[in-house]
Amino acid sequence: MSAYVPVLVLGLIGLGFAVFSVAVSGLTGPKRYNRARLDSYECGIEPTPQPVGGGRFPVKYFITAMLFIVFDIEIIFLYPYAVAFDSLALFGLVEMVLFIVTVFVAYAYVWRRGGLEWD
Repeated sequence: MSAYVPVLVLGLIGLGFAVFSVAVSGLTGPKRYNRARLDSYECGIEPTPQPVGGGRFPVKYFITAMLFIVFDIEIIFLYPYAVAFDSLALFGLVEMVLFIVTVFVAYAYVWRRGGLEWD
């Protein structure tokens, strides 16, 4: 049980920070709201009118976000390999090559399907 104490303490610190941040922002935040403050902000240009239901975003935004997450997770999995490179020897090298090839195949598939086009 003592091995889980640091994890529990870290979780409690994270929870405490989240609760503290929300409470302090509610206490110190502005109390007067006006129409300009409640209006959406679109990078300094006039906001486009939106339908009452909020409108529909193209699926391209969500696909781009998911692709970012997938390729970001790849980098997260590469860090432990880089740290333990010496102790893994040939087995670690083979496993990492297989992992990178798998991710590269996914990247090539997305590229061929036009998932990386920004227009």
